[in-house]
Amino acid sequence: MTEVNFRSWRSGDDLELLQVFGDPRSPQAHQDRTMLRADSDAPFSRCLVATIQDVAVGAGVVFASSLHPQRLWLYVEVAPTHRRQGIGRALVEQLRALIPASQTQALKARYTVTPGDSAQAPAGFVAALGLRSIQISRDVILEPGALAEPDFESNERVIEEIATGSVELTTVVMDFYNAVHDWDPAKMTVGSAQQMLLNDATGAQGALVLRDKPKSAGGKILAFAVSYVPARAEAPTDVLVGHNPAFTDDEVAEAVRDMVAMLIHQYPVQLEVDSSMFVLSSLVDALEKVEQATVISTTHIMASDA
Repeated sequence: MTEVNFRSWRSGDDLELLQVFGDPRSPQAHQDRTMLRADSDAPFSRCLVATIQDVAVGAGVVFASSLHPQRLWLYVEVAPTHRRQGIGRALVEQLRALIPASQTQALKARYTVTPGDSAQAPAGFVAALGLRSIQISRDVILEPGALAEPDFESNERVIEEIATGSVELTTVVMDFYNAVHDWDPAKMTVGSAQQMLLNDATGAQGALVLRDKPKSAGGKILAFAVSYVPARAEAPTDVLVGHNPAFTDDEVAEAVRDMVAMLIHQYPVQLEVDSSMFVLSSLVDALEKVEQATVISTTHIMASDA
């Protein structure tokens, strides 16, 4: 094999690598490439570029997340013309050698498959690194009218709009996120929930909550939905649906179903559903069986300590 050299990331590498990688095949691939970044000590990040005769042919990064501190993220990409030559594995070896003893040595990585793609190559690569599955996440479009419109007249439950800056909503969103990430323990706070999921910069444009009874009567949030500006004008609205983990899955199952039914009464919506979101995931499974839910991509998250 032609000699491969490794150097640190430098300004302009994103444009140089775009020429050899080609355009990202999906929004997830575009997002993954943003992981490639300059080295940092706080937060920890190390990025290497693989070169042949001073021409970039691949890159990889490991970095720490304060939100999920148990593992370091790993991302590696090699130019299509230079794959299956050991460059990806060599990048990982070089990156692992740069992780100081003060950092966790556990790694996590992900790969996304869209309909018609083959998962064989990325699955084989991460398996060869000793990584095993810890989570599967699906991007799903739910069709309008797939569920009967709920009836709120025969019980105390109420649905209402709520400000995305509401402390009450933010606290439930934080608790839900932490509860459904036991597979990759999260330390989300009220502040990080606002910053990452609910403020204007995230594209959050509105929120609904379903309460067990009116707020004036001490009603608590059972389920919530936060809508985001879609990436394209013609795309379905992207929605985060969750529930209050203070209640059991059985207690919130109907509320989640009714919240989703409200959302898709007239228009399709797009959801991201992790397997750990048992209530929502089960609902999506049922809708997929009757062809009222379409999976547009599946992301596999793998870890070295699984």
